[in-house]
Amino acid sequence: MRCVIIDDEPLAVDIIESYVLQIGGIEIVAKCNNPLDAISIINKHHVDLVFLDIEMPNLTGIELVKAIDNIPQFIFTTAYAEYAVDGFNLNATDYLVKPIAFHRFLKAISRAKEKYELEHSFTVNTSSASPKDEVTKPRFIFVKSEYDNIKINTSDIQYIQGLKDYIKIFTLDTKKAILTLSNFKEILNKLPSEEFIRVHRSFIINTSFIKAIQKTKIVLINDIRIPIGETYKEEVFKKLGV
Repeated sequence: MRCVIIDDEPLAVDIIESYVLQIGGIEIVAKCNNPLDAISIINKHHVDLVFLDIEMPNLTGIELVKAIDNIPQFIFTTAYAEYAVDGFNLNATDYLVKPIAFHRFLKAISRAKEKYELEHSFTVNTSSASPKDEVTKPRFIFVKSEYDNIKINTSDIQYIQGLKDYIKIFTLDTKKAILTLSNFKEILNKLPSEEFIRVHRSFIINTSFIKAIQKTKIVLINDIRIPIGETYKEEVFKKLGV
């Protein structure tokens, strides 16, 4: 993995650098005290991970993330815990509060490497596939829920409900739905298309769990009645062969 460290405090940069060097397996591409310089570096170089302070002059860490179209993974490093919600709403890999303990830094790196390996594995599978072949997607996904990246086996997902900027994932393994900041486009890109289909503006279902279709307008997933939207009706029936 290739990383960039961004912090207006030189001492904070030195601490993160020392932690990275102790771990190994991570190359430091650049160290920046000015966030404006960092934007140019991230755009010009291949970067997998950014350690990013929030409170900086000229441009905050949050503003920097919003200013870059293809932002890599990033971990916020800040003295202000109150920014945690904003950080995770931007899909931060982790959020470290200064002074950063080494064991907590290790946990953040573990999360980053896990995501990197998953994404890299998927890229390799995609590039090696024939254009005529559908790429086989992983049989699991990771979603961020509160402070954790939760692994979910796709075969365990019964249905997904959309709630504005969030989605609720209902699985076999838990009575409580998993809530994550995402949208239907993002989640559908992660799921195997042969099993999952959008049936309503607010619902995606796993076709494996369909128990019945009632009066051509309701899908029964176990004992849950899910409506079929008029916009999606033709595609749903075609896929299900109804």
